Amino acid sequence: MENDNYVVLNDEDFEKAAAEKNALIDIKEFIDENAIDTIYYETPYYLIPAKNGERAYALLREALRKTTKVGVAVFVMRTQETLAILKAHNDIIVLECLRFHEDIRNTKDLVPAKTEIKETELKMAIKLIEDRSGKFDITAYKNTYREQLLKMIQAKAKGEKIKTPQLKVVQQTRSNDLMSKLKASLKKSKAA
Repeated sequence: MENDNYVVLNDEDFEKAAAEKNALIDIKEFIDENAIDTIYYETPYYLIPAKNGERAYALLREALRKTTKVGVAVFVMRTQETLAILKAHNDIIVLECLRFHEDIRNTKDLVPAKTEIKETELKMAIKLIEDRSGKFDITAYKNTYREQLLKMIQAKAKGEKIKTPQLKVVQQTRSNDLMSKLKASLKKSKAA
């Protein structure tokens, strides 16, 4: 169906545009992982070797580990061509899907107007960052949504009535209020 303003595609059109399906992960090149900006990372998957492919899998994993390189690969997931990297992680290979460059929004129209930053404000912000800097420990962060959901499931299983919590109103910080919040945060971190 066509008219002057738009064209409607049907299922057959989408099938024609779909990448050719195959079971191959085509490694195009090897690069340093830190050459990829983290904004491109999307979803990780664990790869396991195919039957009788254990030796090749172990060889690739060890070669990636020894060279500290990652393989840039292309493969088809569902009907779409997908960009990814293959990297050694402990005793397995991780396939990390990447976004294509055109999938990342251009930020030029998002950049705020030039603002003058006072040296004292910058020093205070840097001091706050330094005071709260430490070694990252992923186990210190918990999925509170999952915990709450499990509690609700258990309560419902017992026949308890679930109360809907009130939504918290988050207040936006005005730029003139930011300095007072930074100062309060610095005082709080010093007290701790």
